[in-house]
Amino acid sequence: MKLKFDGFILALLCFIVLAYFFPQLYLWRDGQILAWITSIGVSLIFFFYGLKLSFQQLKAGLRNWKLHLLIQGATFVLFPLLLLPFYPLIQTELQRDFWLSFFFLAALPSTVSSSVVMVSIARGNIPAAIFNASISGLIGVVITPLWMQFFLDFGEIDVLGDVYWGLIKEIIIPVIAGLLLQTYFGKWVIRYNRQLGLFDKSIILLIVYSSFAESFVSGVFESTGRLYLLWIFAGVVLLFILVYGLIYVLSKFVLKFNREDLITALFCGSKKSLTHGSVFGKFLFAHSASAGLYFLPLMIFHAFQILVVTVIAQRYHNKGTI
Repeated sequence: MKLKFDGFILALLCFIVLAYFFPQLYLWRDGQILAWITSIGVSLIFFFYGLKLSFQQLKAGLRNWKLHLLIQGATFVLFPLLLLPFYPLIQTELQRDFWLSFFFLAALPSTVSSSVVMVSIARGNIPAAIFNASISGLIGVVITPLWMQFFLDFGEIDVLGDVYWGLIKEIIIPVIAGLLLQTYFGKWVIRYNRQLGLFDKSIILLIVYSSFAESFVSGVFESTGRLYLLWIFAGVVLLFILVYGLIYVLSKFVLKFNREDLITALFCGSKKSLTHGSVFGKFLFAHSASAGLYFLPLMIFHAFQILVVTVIAQRYHNKGTI
């Protein structure tokens, strides 16, 4: 079996290096130009997302409510609950940043395109995957900031006025606009889907660059070392294994899902969205010197989930059984 190399992961690393050696783009006019570009880019990403949403496929996947509850429960409840017991153990500021970075990852919605692709490869329930992947991001607009406000010091930021309105303005309104204009531009989006995918990734790279440039300029990474990165990688692997294992047990032995639904639960419930994480972090960590630290687990999780789930999806495809 050949694994397809994901050039986007390499691009993420390159932009982090670029932020370290050349933070001038972020510093130009106090970052206002870059913030303006990314805001417009994010709105366009979700406008195109609205254009691609299929009402027929969403309707087809709506019936299996047990599967939907498990996937959304794993995404927004199980993930965070696995992190909460470690909160009382925090003793230093660095430990707090470490825990918050993982909790931010845990509170995020699931991926959209990659979840559907992996479910398709493994021959799972594709309509249910499309339904859950689509609504997960919309639910996350409400749930993710709600989780984070309990532990993140927003300072002068108004959670309701700044964070929620910012997410509604750059995600919900563009999605609704896309849905309303789907009749006119839906075919155009499908035709240029590959190019639009590159556009999405370009905006994410700019957000990642901005966050890391701010952290490098402020010197926040000077308090960390290689051991910190090793702990993050170990935490990412452990978190994925725990969630994936628990979803498997619940799906197969408690809810007794068939093969297709089990695959969909595993792939949609165990993944996290780098796209939404980049956008949410832009508002949740506004002017935070630790923004780069908060993105580290998410980016490592993104790379790890693609690698592992691709291997698993290919095995399910070849074997035809769980």
